[in-house]
Amino acid sequence: SFHRIQFTPDLLPADVTGTEIFRPQDGSFVFQPGPVFHNLILADEINRAPAKVQSALLEAMAERQVSIGAKTHHLPELFLVMATQNPIEQEGTYPLPEAQLDRFLMHVSIDYPDEDSERQILRLARREASPSSAEQMQAPQLTQRDLFDCRQQVLDLHMTDEVEQYIVQLVMATRKPQAYDENFATMFEYGASPRGTIALDRCAKSLAWLNGRDFVTPTDVQMIAHDTLKHRIGVSFEAEAKGLNPHQVIDELISRVPVP
Repeated sequence: SFHRIQFTPDLLPADVTGTEIFRPQDGSFVFQPGPVFHNLILADEINRAPAKVQSALLEAMAERQVSIGAKTHHLPELFLVMATQNPIEQEGTYPLPEAQLDRFLMHVSIDYPDEDSERQILRLARREASPSSAEQMQAPQLTQRDLFDCRQQVLDLHMTDEVEQYIVQLVMATRKPQAYDENFATMFEYGASPRGTIALDRCAKSLAWLNGRDFVTPTDVQMIAHDTLKHRIGVSFEAEAKGLNPHQVIDELISRVPVP
């Protein structure tokens, strides 16, 4: 099941997680689940709502459960949160708390589409507007069991000790950049959390699996390093003053950490 939540400045945490409703018939409270109790959640324009509402997803994304009052309600076994956010420079946006960002496996930046993609968007919009759009948009469906089997195959993928150590060294370099040189150390305000290590591991395995391989290479790790780390590191004011962004800092990180 899929549900889209439009985040707005007047949204309340209970609008996301649900709340207990009083029943005057018997004087009891009954839990009314919110939209978070679905398999796939799209938090649209998540930074349009203040931090208090954004944080309503923290427990759901980390623990796969929601606590209301003294009761804990478990979410479906298949549960995924995807979110869009507007550029922080736009009017009426709120920055996401670091703890919230850290719970997203990846942060993918999407720029304006190129000419070919723009034409595909236009044609897709035309098909959606046509009477036969339902037939045209149909696609084969996977069962939840298929997805769980694929997930297990990814987790079982072989990773050598050298590649595993490479992942750890990349993350450690964001926390102790002074071990490389002082100039590199001035780029970081803070380093990646252990969730960054886990994200590098899982995404590198996923990339290898999607490419039809049963082993992970350092190139897999490098290809997903930007999307898994850039929202987990803090770029220092000194680095920003030099015009550096998280993407460029991670480029520097990859170039400095020895490849096995």
